[in-house]
Amino acid sequence: MGKLYVVPTPVGNLEDITLRAVRVLRECDYIVAEDTRTSGNLLRHLEISKPMSSYHKFNEHGVVAQIVARMEGGQDVALISDAGTPGISDPGYLLVRHAIDAGIDVETLPGPTAFVPALVDSGLPCDRFVFEGFLPQKKGRQTRIGLLADESRTMIFYESPHRVGKTLGQLAERFGGERRAAVCREISKKFEETVRGTLAELGARYADQEPRGEIVLVVEGASAGDKPGKAGKRTHRPTTDHDDKDEDREA
Repeated sequence: MGKLYVVPTPVGNLEDITLRAVRVLRECDYIVAEDTRTSGNLLRHLEISKPMSSYHKFNEHGVVAQIVARMEGGQDVALISDAGTPGISDPGYLLVRHAIDAGIDVETLPGPTAFVPALVDSGLPCDRFVFEGFLPQKKGRQTRIGLLADESRTMIFYESPHRVGKTLGQLAERFGGERRAAVCREISKKFEETVRGTLAELGARYADQEPRGEIVLVVEGASAGDKPGKAGKRTHRPTTDHDDKDEDREA
């Protein structure tokens, strides 16, 4: 019986890869990558040549059994994504679940991920936090934001550059414009930047200025004194299905 290794890869600077990750990639029998072209560049940089196939959200249900069969046949398989830790807003969960169900050992290496440095760099409390990943793009988006309005822990979101201004505006409307936040982009890359301010300030900054690169939003949790309808100019009303239909028309 082989083994599944979940191997984080750099989110930016290639120096962020660990020595252990390099060793595992060199010693494994097979590599499963989100995009073989992107991962091929990393492997060439590391001077590693291994059989490799793609595993992404569009084919994972169709290929997961084949990958598990490799490990059942004795091959050690390394799973990598385009950047960061597989399974964190990237494909990975399904393969890990199937490997466990098949009695295959799974070993997840520690390593790069975008939201941890963004959280610490934001200057917001990081002793307790909740990682929300990407908000729903259409149906359920307003409902999800409404459910988070009273969340007391620091909140972390991933967002695409062209939606940042809109998302900040929606968060300000529901949470209150004075809530502190940070927009972190291009973590561990040449043009890494963290912009801190209130949701209102950041919303105004990015309303007509679309940032470049990958974005992490970090938002302060609700304080004990926050009450629906109290913060900023927000007028609280219960979230309804009508809100989600409006969001569908906007997207």
